[in-house]
Amino acid sequence: MSDTQTLIENRPPTVAALFLERVAATPDAEAYRYPVPAASGQGPDEWKSLSWGQAAERVFAIAAGLVSLGLRSEERVALASSTRVEWILADLGVMCAGAATTTIYPSTNAEESAFILEDSDSRVLIAEDAEQLAKARERRGDLPDLAHVIVLEAADAVAADGDPEGWVLSLAELEARGAEYLSLHPEAVKERVSAITADQLATLIYTSGTTGRPKGVRLPHDNWSYMAKAIAATGLVTGDDVQYLWLPLAHVFGKVLTSGQIEVGHVTAVDGRVDKIIENLPVVQPTYMAAVPRIFEKVYNGVAAKARAGGGAKYKIFQWAAGVAREYAKVTQDNFRRTGTASAPFGLSARHKVADALVYAKLREAFGGRLRAAVSGSAALSPEIGYFFSGAGIHILEGYGLTESSAASFVNPGEAYRTGTVGKPLPGTEVRIADDGEILLRGPGIMEGYHGLPEKTAEVLETDGWFHTGDIGELSADGYLRITDRKKDLIKTSGGKYISPAEVEGQFKAVCPFVSNILVHGADRNFCTALIALDEPAILAWAADHGMGGASYADVSTSTQTRELIQGYVNTLNEGLQRWQTIKKFQLLPRDLDVEHGELTPSLKLKRPVVEREFKHLIDEMYAGTRED
Repeated sequence: MSDTQTLIENRPPTVAALFLERVAATPDAEAYRYPVPAASGQGPDEWKSLSWGQAAERVFAIAAGLVSLGLRSEERVALASSTRVEWILADLGVMCAGAATTTIYPSTNAEESAFILEDSDSRVLIAEDAEQLAKARERRGDLPDLAHVIVLEAADAVAADGDPEGWVLSLAELEARGAEYLSLHPEAVKERVSAITADQLATLIYTSGTTGRPKGVRLPHDNWSYMAKAIAATGLVTGDDVQYLWLPLAHVFGKVLTSGQIEVGHVTAVDGRVDKIIENLPVVQPTYMAAVPRIFEKVYNGVAAKARAGGGAKYKIFQWAAGVAREYAKVTQDNFRRTGTASAPFGLSARHKVADALVYAKLREAFGGRLRAAVSGSAALSPEIGYFFSGAGIHILEGYGLTESSAASFVNPGEAYRTGTVGKPLPGTEVRIADDGEILLRGPGIMEGYHGLPEKTAEVLETDGWFHTGDIGELSADGYLRITDRKKDLIKTSGGKYISPAEVEGQFKAVCPFVSNILVHGADRNFCTALIALDEPAILAWAADHGMGGASYADVSTSTQTRELIQGYVNTLNEGLQRWQTIKKFQLLPRDLDVEHGELTPSLKLKRPVVEREFKHLIDEMYAGTRED
């Protein structure tokens, strides 16, 4: 048995036990950094730190506080908050109390929040602020089992008329209760941790389905313990790393990163404010971070827009440098695959060196200057954008997983990464491709099942442990996986041709620096069309240079000039497609797609049925007067 197999197979039963091991091993080492706004409200945030020992003190107090409220083993505690250090401490506190965390996105409305609270049988809600508290209070009549709401923001933990006594507590009050409880029962939390079994429920994550109610995915402690060990076994992160964590922790991608960090013991800087990413990166100077493709697309569009604003010469330099980056990445990756050395011919290397001084070095500085690698997941990254960043020295390692597989099933291996693939399976995870191309997974990261839905579980989870992902993919001879599409998202035209909309959409994002979101439509139609939402900052900057300064996004998107601009990029896209894949018509949307309107999931994936339903009139216009055979 290899050292890696031994490491994974001899894993502790729970992440709570892993946490205690980490605290005992490095109590004084820095664990978390978090921002505190300036007292005046002006100026930059102040970043503070918690050591593993200090984090444990708070985690134990939260756990003991929950125990003092009567919380029993495996009972659910819901967490409705944005990504912040208290989210991690609260989640660890729940697990160390032997209970299970139910995650709720803070953007979830009151009705769906109440459904999740009721369906999960949550006894306690940990709410970020007054807004999250108000949702629970609004539906309290439907939630007789919700015994307490713990509010992270102390100033917002205010009881209202009609609240049961003690229903609302601040996190500080809960921790004070816990500290008092521990003074009387000093071993209470450690006893709870030692009693947790590997198959005991740790987390209940509700998938943001495109139709109907979300399903609760049951992830026991062993899933996270395995993930922690498997992530460490990849060698992608070390104890010297600094991670910048902004992803939603209610999502499985963000959550799995907390398990890996506990095993490896590196520093994590936590701040979920997406509008602060650009400001935070030079301050945090991370060595690695995880993100979703939309972030890299926005950075790429932003760099292109800035170059364009600098005048024709600067934009030409950028376009030249982007071409060199892609060529360099493709050549060096191919050479590494064949020879084990990421080399390039002299002429290309010389051009790359010039482009680095002019463009790439500034881009790396914007990421903090120390970024060794970035992991991208949740959706497919356009290979051309991936090659651009690779050639610029920002190595994006695409990975793959689902909520049902605890997020991390595949990841690209360090220097041997291949843009356009999601890499190789994590140690201990098995994969096979079904006859119809569907990816099947088996291993310790696979869920127990859907909460209270045995029929739904049986649809995707076979009795021998193989999980049907619903994704279509291809495995290379040496084990690299390429995702080609969602099984249910493949389009079949009326002419009988199958099309992967995600593939076409990804190619368009690579050629058009003004696109924010695109949906390709064509199921049962005789040609393909597209709904295109533009990146507002990029298109307004372009508009200002073309006689439309001060115009609104809606006005710019309906102008003839803008339509001609985007038509040019559609033409470029079509040149590289098969005839049946080409976009014959398109509509520019009057606004961008967003989470608030339900068109994107909180992890920024496109909800196709929602978008097609919302903009059905625009789709119908594109097919009006055409013969549908």
